[in-house]
Amino acid sequence: MAVVRLAAYEPLLKNIALGLGVLSTVAIVQNWYPLNMFLSLPFCMIWIYVAWLHTERQLKWVNILFAGFYVYGIGRYFLIG
Repeated sequence: MAVVRLAAYEPLLKNIALGLGVLSTVAIVQNWYPLNMFLSLPFCMIWIYVAWLHTERQLKWVNILFAGFYVYGIGRYFLIG
C-alpha cells in the first residue's frame, strides 16, 4: 500500500515541513507576500498526510482548513494580482 511505503519517509517529511514552516515565518516577518502562502500550503499538505497516517483527527482537519485558506489566497492572488 502507498501509505505504508510513504510512512518510511515520515521523518524526512517532518524535517521538510519544519524548514517550510521556518521559511514561511520569515516570509511573513519580512512581508514577502505571497511567498508565505506558497510555503505554507506544502507545509499543511505534509501535516495532513502525517495526521492521516496516525489518525490524529483534529490535526488533520485543522490543516485541511488552513490548506483551503491557502488555496483560496493563492487563487485570489492570481485572479486579482
